Amino acid sequence: MVGVEELESRVREAGGPELLERLKWLDAERVRPPVEERPLPTPDRGTRADFDVVLVGGGLSLLFAPVLADLGLKVGVFERGRAGVVHREWNISRSELWPLTASGLFQPEEVESLIVARYEHGVCRWHGGGEYPVRGALDHALDAGRLLAEVRRRAEHRGVRFHEGHTLTALGEGPEVVRLRFDLAGGGRAEVTARLMIDARGVSSPHATADLLCPTVGGVLTGLREGTAPDELNPRVGDILVTTEGVEEGRQHIWEGFPGRAGEATVYLFYYAPAREVRGEHALLRLYGRFFERLGRYKRGEPRLLRPTFGYIPGWSRLVPPPRAPGPRVVLVGDAAARHSPLTYCGFGAMMRSFLPGARAIAAALHEGRVPTGPVVHDTPLHAVTGALALFMARPSREPERRDEVNALLDTAFAALHAMGNDAYAALIKDQMTGTDFLRFLQRIARRRPRVYRDALTLAGFGPLAAVRWLEGLTRAVLPLSASP
Repeated sequence: MVGVEELESRVREAGGPELLERLKWLDAERVRPPVEERPLPTPDRGTRADFDVVLVGGGLSLLFAPVLADLGLKVGVFERGRAGVVHREWNISRSELWPLTASGLFQPEEVESLIVARYEHGVCRWHGGGEYPVRGALDHALDAGRLLAEVRRRAEHRGVRFHEGHTLTALGEGPEVVRLRFDLAGGGRAEVTARLMIDARGVSSPHATADLLCPTVGGVLTGLREGTAPDELNPRVGDILVTTEGVEEGRQHIWEGFPGRAGEATVYLFYYAPAREVRGEHALLRLYGRFFERLGRYKRGEPRLLRPTFGYIPGWSRLVPPPRAPGPRVVLVGDAAARHSPLTYCGFGAMMRSFLPGARAIAAALHEGRVPTGPVVHDTPLHAVTGALALFMARPSREPERRDEVNALLDTAFAALHAMGNDAYAALIKDQMTGTDFLRFLQRIARRRPRVYRDALTLAGFGPLAAVRWLEGLTRAVLPLSASP
């Protein structure tokens, strides 16, 4: 195993000293156990609210702020850094962008202007297996930085107030308001009250208790060789999921690559893992070291890192209790809630489905003098089934003779999926597959690989309770008469 000093040298040379320092800080934060906010005295009934809604965190969940303001609420955004900043592009299908116009935030031509690349199709390709193209899924690259900059500008125009350099350290819920205390970047403290707090801090939230984690590194690159070979960058094709090797060091590493502006591509390397196992030091540093070392196996060229992207993406398998807010006046959204697909981790698509109905549910509740009941973010019954597949990916066998089992099983699954036709294939990637189609998908896999369920259950280490939860989830997905989890 490569030593830490060599890894630091490799990352510093490829990404610069600032990237190295940011990585070390985030890795150190991950080693520390989550710290709950300190309790504040309960605000008395009749305590005046400074805001109707306080949004803590300023990433993609910033979309809630201008919509809530349009719905007549006084909104404040409190962020540790600068709100509305992103270092990469996002990928999605064109039809999934409709909430940007349905919300009134953007005109159709403005949405079109945010699109920096369109692909003919995307592919999933497995080491030692086949390549499976799909159309209409993750086939548009969006200028995420400009999108969030515009969302912020439009939020400010609607009266949303931004407070940066604020780190939430304590809260107290009362019968009518929640009191929040922030440590300020320049020293000192500030307290505000709100009728409702939206926790949009992602994995840094102490309430982000999802059982899966997806360490991810990469960024926007130039210098990749263009062409049509699998190890070249084709500007007309997106790599949705690609493996170039089997299980190594107990992880199945997966690549994603999405062309953006001319000569640029956003490339990621990631793996699935049980959250409790990603507590060791230098997890992201080691993954970035692997990224720079193995990038040539994935795409040839002379790459240069323009904008690094890295972090921990939480995922909830639906086989254990979900992340929960500490009280009724705190609402979890985005990565903190982890209601996106545990298999595809498409947080952008999940937010497109969530921010408009979620904002409307929050506004309706507050206008009626109550708090929202249940999660306000979108979920689908199918996620209760696909979570088991993510758990399987997170627990591959460490036996050398079984290092190719994950790829073999994925190849079988995607061959079956591709044979079902493009509509079903694209629907699964976009988290829109129906329960009946998913059942057909499972049946096709079993016909191609009769031992598939034994393999999956063995590798994932399912216990009896998890198996029961999975069967219950499958029943809800196929007969979607009960509420989603």
